[in-house]
Amino acid sequence: MASLPTYTFGQIVTNIATATQAACSALVDFTVGSVLRAIAQATASVVLWLQAIILQVLTLTRAATSAESDLDSWMADYGFTRLAAVAASGGVTFSRFTATQQALIPVGATVQTSDGTQNFAVIADTANSAYNATLGGYVIPANTASVTIPVQATVAGAGGNVQSGTVTVITSPIPGVDTATNASAFANGIDAESDAAMRVRFVAYLASLSKATKTAVGYAVTSVQQGLNYTLTENLNYNGTANNGYFYVVVDDGTGSPPAGLLADVGSAIDAVRPLTSTFGVFAPQTTAANIAMTLTSASGYNHASVVAAVTTALTSFIGGLTIGQSLPYTQIAGIVYDVPGVTNATGILLNSGTADLTADAKHKLISGTMTIA
Repeated sequence: MASLPTYTFGQIVTNIATATQAACSALVDFTVGSVLRAIAQATASVVLWLQAIILQVLTLTRAATSAESDLDSWMADYGFTRLAAVAASGGVTFSRFTATQQALIPVGATVQTSDGTQNFAVIADTANSAYNATLGGYVIPANTASVTIPVQATVAGAGGNVQSGTVTVITSPIPGVDTATNASAFANGIDAESDAAMRVRFVAYLASLSKATKTAVGYAVTSVQQGLNYTLTENLNYNGTANNGYFYVVVDDGTGSPPAGLLADVGSAIDAVRPLTSTFGVFAPQTTAANIAMTLTSASGYNHASVVAAVTTALTSFIGGLTIGQSLPYTQIAGIVYDVPGVTNATGILLNSGTADLTADAKHKLISGTMTIA
């Protein structure tokens, strides 16, 4: 904000008294209850109000000091908008006690967490083998006890990020289905873009206006949706053969399996800024599961099962935060484990049945696999 000298109420009254006394040859009365003091205090109140308005105007005229709707209004002059919140999603397993007949879980059926705070709805996934477009839902065949299908939070934002085993209440009547649970935590929900993040992205937007640059392509990708990470490879086909003038982008939304619609949106965004005559492709990452096994020793006074659960959560969270191309060093696992309160020893640590690092390149993303922790 522009530098502006400001004064308190007392300073304004003092300044008025000083100026008045300096301009008069005779003594003036500024004691408590005097007429001149009352006039000075009334004037100071108006000056203080005007000062506040000036400061507010100065705040609103710069993106660096504007906030929330005022920042949105400022950015709108450049056709720049805040990225919306992203709804959390993940798989929920619907099960039944009696599997003699076929059951249908319709798209739109709802479930919620055991505490009733978060609600989720079943969404369509044509790649899921249980999905039946004609019936408008997912079929559990006769003699099949369960099916795992995707759900999405009904309210977008980080509030939909829930722990495993917490989405357990079926709130829509589904004949022939008795229970529901999520084996894995949901971690891809994101609140609406913050003011600070919006300002950072605006700088990237200005830098991308030259178009036909890596910066422009990167900005196009990250502006499609919050939470995206990507790699960009030039002059090579996806299979590794040379192809000058071609580039490909591998993009992920944090799940390791971004939907086809998202990949199409990324492609459209890149097409608007790509260099003339160049060609490109957009791909989802190839995933490699990080399966970890170990035996823990808990400190006295700690519940061993709780320590195991905390270590499992810490490892799952860390691996879930790895982006495309980030590797998992074997030795880092021990560091994560020993940061968990209550762990005194960890033995027999194995990463995918060995002790080697788990590497990833520009096409690959590591995801959390089986955690065998005792």
